[in-house]
Amino acid sequence: MRKRLPIILVLVAALAVGGWFLYRHFTAAPSHILTLQGNIDIRQVNVGFRVTGRVQKIKLEEGDVVHARDLIAELDKAPYRDQVQLAEAQVAQAQASYDKMLNGYRAEEIEQARAQLSQAKANYQNALRYFERQNALQQNHVISKSDYDNAQASRDSLEAQVELAQANLNLELAGNRSEDIANAKAQLDSARANLATAQQNLADCELFAPVDGVIITRAVEPGTIVSTSSIIYSICQNEPVWVRTYVGERDLGRIYPGMKALVYNDTYPNHPDVGQIGFISPVAEFTPKTVETRDLRTDLVYRLRVIIAKPDRYLRQGMPVTLRMIDEHREPEQPRG
Repeated sequence: MRKRLPIILVLVAALAVGGWFLYRHFTAAPSHILTLQGNIDIRQVNVGFRVTGRVQKIKLEEGDVVHARDLIAELDKAPYRDQVQLAEAQVAQAQASYDKMLNGYRAEEIEQARAQLSQAKANYQNALRYFERQNALQQNHVISKSDYDNAQASRDSLEAQVELAQANLNLELAGNRSEDIANAKAQLDSARANLATAQQNLADCELFAPVDGVIITRAVEPGTIVSTSSIIYSICQNEPVWVRTYVGERDLGRIYPGMKALVYNDTYPNHPDVGQIGFISPVAEFTPKTVETRDLRTDLVYRLRVIIAKPDRYLRQGMPVTLRMIDEHREPEQPRG
């Protein structure tokens, strides 16, 4: 019995070693499959208001699910409503001025200018006759020199008034100058632009989610005075989801953009996600920065980004994963004869 015991122990050990080799043969990845280690990387979006003001409402908490175009926060709108009302009044004023310039003078104003011209002509004719009488008397030395000068000045003054009334009538008949109309139009356009800015500022008092995702940071509380650089929420996007990993210099030639990969996580190791290489860094990372010998070349690594096609809800930021690269263009290995 004692002689058989070592033989039994040897057989048990042989069976154990053989079983271990069989297990490794059927469970380990084939030698031609490249296996990499990496971490889940999800894009993060920091959102804030485009205008300054006092926060009035904060609608979400950390961990809440958010969808694109959801209203997530509001500022106090009262100051911006006042700006809109002021801008609307300025537009109305500029519109009235432009319409006046564009329409020209009314018929009643033109008739009034004609009446003023007729009156000026009548006064001038009367002054002209008076001057002629005074001129005749002055020739006979009947009146003084001062009376003659007064009559002449009155005639000249009324003649100038006739010319002025005629010029006013011609101006009203011609209408406003094109330059004045253009200036009024420019003022109207400026007022409209100010109104559009005020309306946009009022609309920007509401903050909407730009993407689908999950709130991971809520940075402020109601009543906080915020600026345009203040972050209100940080949102972790649902998509895209990718794996950040690195490949050594020796394996760099075994991968290519678009190459398929199976992504395994420790929670569900039997349900891998499918992805493909979307980016291969052309620059080596980590030390050494330069390669001086062939041995140093093996220490270089290159960053990869493997984009997951249909990520599930179990993938989390920073989760460690294992990748098995699938070379669809590689020919099967031929057994050695």
